[in-house]
Amino acid sequence: MSQIIKDRAIVDDQTVQLRLNEDGSFADVPAAGVVVVPLKQWQAQRDALIARGNVGVWLASDEEAEDIAADLAEFALIALDFPAFTDGRSYSNARLLRDRYQYKGELRAIGDVFKDVILYMKRCGFNAFAVRADKDINEAFKGLDDFTEYYQGATDQPLPLFRRRSAAH
Repeated sequence: MSQIIKDRAIVDDQTVQLRLNEDGSFADVPAAGVVVVPLKQWQAQRDALIARGNVGVWLASDEEAEDIAADLAEFALIALDFPAFTDGRSYSNARLLRDRYQYKGELRAIGDVFKDVILYMKRCGFNAFAVRADKDINEAFKGLDDFTEYYQGATDQPLPLFRRRSAAH
């Protein structure tokens, strides 16, 4: 069983992430367990997936958080894909989900996730990380503590340092 980092702990991943089949058709949804489906499958099978329960959705980097905003209460988790280190669009979706839409559930980074980016993902609101298979999850975990203080505000600390310092005096 694969592992993820969730809420600052390394845990077994209890989910099944589905992808579209090579011909573009939807993968079969297992009868039990938490399943994470692509946005297109969610949109096409929404009612059946809600009735099943224990469903999450994942957004590709070119898909928008707005497309799921009305359904946030239905998801066991939301996964945002980072197809490459150089593609940062999922950072924006994470900020929108946490800050604009007030999503409180599990927000998981998937794809090109490794030690050097994990802290920045956390700052944007991610609380779960599926580390790339060729990277050491224990090393990636250490990335959460690369810095102890931040100058700029973000989802995890909205006030920039100068505001926090002036409030302390």
